[in-house]
Amino acid sequence: MTVYIDPPNWPGHGRMWSHLVSDVSYAELQAFADGLGVPRRAFERDHYDIPSHRYAEVVAAGAVEVSSREVIRLLTTSGLRRRKGGGPGVTP
Repeated sequence: MTVYIDPPNWPGHGRMWSHLVSDVSYAELQAFADGLGVPRRAFERDHYDIPSHRYAEVVAAGAVEVSSREVIRLLTTSGLRRRKGGGPGVTP
């Protein structure tokens, strides 16, 4: 199982956030997130939002650090990319 995380460069709700993704399946992503106790409400369309204070923990658990650009490439290449407004999202 390989999941990927970008640096916490995304501001929101007074915090900085990372995106946790899989290039294989939403099931793989969900299993990894569940193992860390990431709440399902953190899932947004094609990724989990991870607050900056959990970044090191997620990497220590096995997520591979990649750039934000690489996250988008991985999602697009795998066919798992879901853009805003692109229809109903997938709920893990």
